[in-house]
Amino acid sequence: MAQVFSFPDVGEGIHEGRVVEWLVAAGEVVTEDQPLVKVETDKAVVELPSPFAGTVLALHAAAGADIRVGDPLVTIGAAGERAAAGAAPPEGQARSRPAAAAPAASQPAAAGVPSSRPPATPKTRALARRLGVDLGRVRGTGSGGRITDQDIERAAAGTAAAVEPAPRAPAPVRPVAVSADGEVERLPISHLRKVIANAMRQSKQQSAHVTHVDEADVTELLAHYRRAKPALEERAGTRFTLLPFFIKALVAALREHPMFNASVDEERQEILIKRYFNIGIAVDTPEGLIVPVIREADRKDMVALAVELADKAERARNRQLRLDELKGGSCTLTNIGPLGGVFATPIINQPELAIVGLHAIKERPAVVNGEIAIRSLMYLSVSFDHRYIDGAEAARFMSDLVRLVSDPMLLMARM
Repeated sequence: MAQVFSFPDVGEGIHEGRVVEWLVAAGEVVTEDQPLVKVETDKAVVELPSPFAGTVLALHAAAGADIRVGDPLVTIGAAGERAAAGAAPPEGQARSRPAAAAPAASQPAAAGVPSSRPPATPKTRALARRLGVDLGRVRGTGSGGRITDQDIERAAAGTAAAVEPAPRAPAPVRPVAVSADGEVERLPISHLRKVIANAMRQSKQQSAHVTHVDEADVTELLAHYRRAKPALEERAGTRFTLLPFFIKALVAALREHPMFNASVDEERQEILIKRYFNIGIAVDTPEGLIVPVIREADRKDMVALAVELADKAERARNRQLRLDELKGGSCTLTNIGPLGGVFATPIINQPELAIVGLHAIKERPAVVNGEIAIRSLMYLSVSFDHRYIDGAEAARFMSDLVRLVSDPMLLMARM
């Protein structure tokens, strides 16, 4: 009997998404828990597994289509069952909106050219990720060209035969309209950009934004960082930046000023002081800003923070973060400095009450012990919700944060 798999409630208040890519085609036999489709929800792209085994009879949404919770995604029948031409979903499972025609059954890839999704089981894909093997470069020796665990292990050891890369598809040509004022290029707004736009609008409408800016002399911190960097990078096995120092300084300041590590329950009219320190890190990606969360940042050393930061930043750019890695933050840190500028006024990441901005480090003249010297100076900012945090408290918070990043020994003592 055919069964319809609908877009499930994935939690976290998510009600809609967008189909990014189908991982199966009509006529394909699937197993239980096999990934069926990639769906963009909120700021993550997730793979939805099949709840049952059988044959794919129809796909009910084209790639790029917007879907809501409860909308039919795919009809799966018994093994060997075939869909009749123009078949509709079973009675009682009508679509909530017109669906695109299901793609034709997939054809075998031409010899030597990998398909867009190389055939492999979820277990084999997990092994490939663990060993750092690109499935698209591995020639499968299993049935029907399926990639096996042994293929992955041989590829990791450098003894597997690789496939030739597929030809690069030509860049899409966007239509240009002619208006009374000249040519206009129309770009569709991505699902992620819609999510960001709604979040920014909500934050500005809900919170009374105020930004406080202070200046820190980070000359000593930079000197300490440069001395420690080689040893820390050797331990971490990845690039080590200044960001772990700023995370540790932020955590120390939040301990002394807990309102900046809080949120508000508007319905119950209660302030929720967080006893945990889950720091959101704003990551600039080609598709928009994404904020993965470093959980329990207070309990992790510099090396652990460096490793996690590198991992989550990379997966944010590749849209591979899980939904739970984007939730549960208590305060957000955004590093604008590498992009230049003097300072900015970041928008609060709801439902938090504050966001701290790191700005460019520049050598400038400063008065030190009555003499002018060239020092490494930077601006720090905190945007906060003035409904619940007063300006004087913001000034005290920033004064403590500046003191911590200006004095590495004090910072080390507060970790």
